[in-house]
Amino acid sequence: MDLKDDGVGLGLRRSLLGSLRAAPAGTFDFLEAAPENWIGVGGTLGEAFAGLVSRHPLVCHGLSLSLGGPAELDETFLQRLRRFLDTHDVAIYSEHLSACGDSRGQLYDLLPLPFTAEAVAHVAARIRRAQDVLGRRIAVENISYYAAPFQAMDEIDFVNAVLAEADCDLLLDVNNIVVNATNHGYDAQEFLRALPSARVRYIHVAGHRDEAPDLKIDTHGAAVSDPVWALLAEAYRVHGRRPTLLERDFNFPPFAELVDELDIVRRQLADAGHGARHVA
Repeated sequence: MDLKDDGVGLGLRRSLLGSLRAAPAGTFDFLEAAPENWIGVGGTLGEAFAGLVSRHPLVCHGLSLSLGGPAELDETFLQRLRRFLDTHDVAIYSEHLSACGDSRGQLYDLLPLPFTAEAVAHVAARIRRAQDVLGRRIAVENISYYAAPFQAMDEIDFVNAVLAEADCDLLLDVNNIVVNATNHGYDAQEFLRALPSARVRYIHVAGHRDEAPDLKIDTHGAAVSDPVWALLAEAYRVHGRRPTLLERDFNFPPFAELVDELDIVRRQLADAGHGARHVA
């Protein structure tokens, strides 16, 4: 099922299953799930998942493909993933522009890649192969990071080079731009404006934790901050309206508070459609 440009979505987390199933029609427009958490799941949980995604468009955001890692791509997993995406008519599949494993297995973290021409060639080739096996374009997400080894180019130049060489799409994470701009001392709006609008498939917005004036931690466990809301409004102005997902992975508030944040996204999308600016 396709997504509308003004659609708002929530993560299909097990902790939210009851609230998502009970939510009135129109509360959210689409759902996002990590396929690793749902492939092969049956029983009551599997039935709840199938019921939700039969009624709402689904996007999938992967956790374990390790597009930039040194180990061989797991093509057995890619084949299972393709069947899952096809079975559930998944609108978009995305992954992180990162590494999360080595030759010994999963490292259970999203590690930044070197910002080098060699890394561009390496990850772009793996993205192209993943797209071939999956039979679809994928979107890669600009990740948050705290250490940045081997920076032969700026982050924005690295991201844009990967998108061009892999000929893939972008999952634009607005919170990650705010986090990285603070932690690494660059201009968030300048970074945002330098991204290619034509490749932006959908947007993530999330909360973070302020450790210090110059240190933010990407947590997905807090309400969205004012700087992130402001940059989201700018993203719509610069790149146009896109389906937008509110990410929350733990420390869940009452469901009504998540709906209130979705309403802020809806207002910003509506204002963007009328050529207006809205800052929460």
